[in-house]
Amino acid sequence: MTQHAKTNLVKAVHEEHNINIVIGNESADLDSLTSSLLYAYIKSIAPPRNNFSPIYVPLLNIPASGLRLRPEFSAVCAHANIAIDRLITLDDLPSQSRLLKSVRWILVDHNKLQGDLGDQFSSKVLGVIDHHEEENAVPQNTGSEPRVIEKCGSCTSLVVRECKSAWDSISSSSLSTGAAHGQGEVAVDDSAVTQVWDAQVAKMALASILVDTANLTAPGKVEHVDRDSVDYLEAKIQLSPKDAQSWNRDRYYKDIDEAKRDISSLSLTEVLIKDYKGWTESGTKLGISSVVKPLEFLVQKAGEENKSSFEDQLQHFMDERDLSMFAIMTTSTSSEGEFQRELLLQARSSSSSSAIKFAEQGASDFQLEILNIKGVLIQDKPGQHWKKVWLQKDVSKSRKQVAPLLRKVMTRPNE
Repeated sequence: MTQHAKTNLVKAVHEEHNINIVIGNESADLDSLTSSLLYAYIKSIAPPRNNFSPIYVPLLNIPASGLRLRPEFSAVCAHANIAIDRLITLDDLPSQSRLLKSVRWILVDHNKLQGDLGDQFSSKVLGVIDHHEEENAVPQNTGSEPRVIEKCGSCTSLVVRECKSAWDSISSSSLSTGAAHGQGEVAVDDSAVTQVWDAQVAKMALASILVDTANLTAPGKVEHVDRDSVDYLEAKIQLSPKDAQSWNRDRYYKDIDEAKRDISSLSLTEVLIKDYKGWTESGTKLGISSVVKPLEFLVQKAGEENKSSFEDQLQHFMDERDLSMFAIMTTSTSSEGEFQRELLLQARSSSSSSAIKFAEQGASDFQLEILNIKGVLIQDKPGQHWKKVWLQKDVSKSRKQVAPLLRKVMTRPNE
């Protein structure tokens, strides 16, 4: 699936050919990975007619060093027969000046290109499939590429729906081309090979849908498109004699979810970077880290590292990124086996009024309940360094809902 992607990228830019880059969001989570790989794979085999370019390249929105922080990628890539070192990261991009003329960007799992890439290429974004809040940053008319922004559990579910027709057309053909099987110009008239390949791609796509929806059980997150996409992908797996008998969705979900939650080897800073997103609002910066362990785990990890306290490392993380507000959102399972969320919010003195406004509105919006954790200092005086921790009783609300409110209070704290 990714065997020739790096070569295609370098060759297209060097020879000034047009190319489509399919890019996920800057947290580069599993959903961004599978969304970009699936869309680029299907569209490269069956590109729209009279398109900007028939070449689609999936890009992870992180440097190559970030791959080590995501053990779930290795687990998923193994099922899809993808060598993880073939994934394309920001380190593989040619110079921005060479990209300006020849590249069109298609966003998956976000709908506004952020950071340096956004500064350079926002005008080149002409396609989007996303399940976050509308940012109104992508043109309404995207030509032959989709403009889909719709609530659901996983962006990959939307990509599956968008690509169904083309994928079925590819699968139904008895002639499997080298483009589909990574065999250059060699053609293989073997439907069994197509079925095996389809099953591998289907398992890749299923990974993020199952993880993001807790195997279709997450309250308030699962939509019809998620269920329909799981049914569609499992049907692809069942068509492969090699995979049908051994397939077990529950076991597969457990394997990928456990890989994602295995962060014991990471430092506290690496844990916070692993699933991090940042925004700039009215000249001030917000960052949110999603973590798959409770806050007590992070405090303990800070103590084990013997560098500095959790408080000091938190402040250092904010200082390095020049953040005015920083939030940590955790997910874990209680001792009673219940899914739970925690939320920590820290703000500089200049943003304390925004943090207080969030606390007031978030108390009802997210059912926030004050939480005291040993090793975490609570400060809530206006005009001073500010920090609070809550148990988030409404577990259906993830970063997709918390981030928009934080961004709103940063720009309009008095509303």
